[in-house]
Amino acid sequence: MKLGKKILLYVLAISLLLFTSYPFLYMVSTSFKSMGGFFENPFSVFPKSFTLEQFTSVFEMGLVTYFINSVLITVVSVVLVVFISALASYPLSRMKFRLNRPIFVLFLVGMMIPIHATLIPIFVMSNELGFYDTLLSLLGPYVAFALPISIFIMTQFMSEIPVELEEAAKLDGAGNWMIFSKIMFPNMIPAISTVVIYNFVHIWNEFIFALILIKSPENMTLPIGLQKFYGEFSVNVPGLMAALTLASIPVIAIFIIAQERVVSGLTSGSVKG
Repeated sequence: MKLGKKILLYVLAISLLLFTSYPFLYMVSTSFKSMGGFFENPFSVFPKSFTLEQFTSVFEMGLVTYFINSVLITVVSVVLVVFISALASYPLSRMKFRLNRPIFVLFLVGMMIPIHATLIPIFVMSNELGFYDTLLSLLGPYVAFALPISIFIMTQFMSEIPVELEEAAKLDGAGNWMIFSKIMFPNMIPAISTVVIYNFVHIWNEFIFALILIKSPENMTLPIGLQKFYGEFSVNVPGLMAALTLASIPVIAIFIIAQERVVSGLTSGSVKG
């Protein structure tokens, strides 16, 4: 009976693996097809012949520029989010003051603000400040909307760091900044990894703000640049899949690097001893 149960579980696991991996395999395999090969057998995972012409065409259409823009705005935004949310989480989790809880709740309220309700005000503000059609126009919205969930994760995680570490540092004469930089921040790597992956994926794939605030091709990010593969009456599917394959590499790489720490970061604060 136990053997039959194990076989059933393995069959279900393999079936789930095939079901979930098919879209990714289809994307990668289609990127190596020519337009003729794609129309000959559009749903085949294994193309009859491989070609790199789609990758050549996506580079000729400016993919490198879009890629660099996405890397710049994503990396800068994530670094700012980690730094600001870590600084905000330290007093919220370790210091006792009258407005501690209301301020924390105010940050959580930020997660309930619909992004679409802020598009017009942000567009007007960016235009008046002279940031419209620059990567700087994306920096503010990206950081602002990423802070609430990031502060929540880091505050919950930091509250579980033993108080004895902080007290020992104070006895040695360490100030708040020294305690934060030398004790708290290094012990928050799981939470930081979670914040980095969550926000990296979100900002890397963000579309609506980039669509509203960017118009020049040289300032476009990848999600906007991919629209070039959509014609008026047709879509270059193999070319689009080649661009998506290249665009997914940074996300996959950063997830593989930090995945071991994600679970502990997401589940921090869920169990109290």
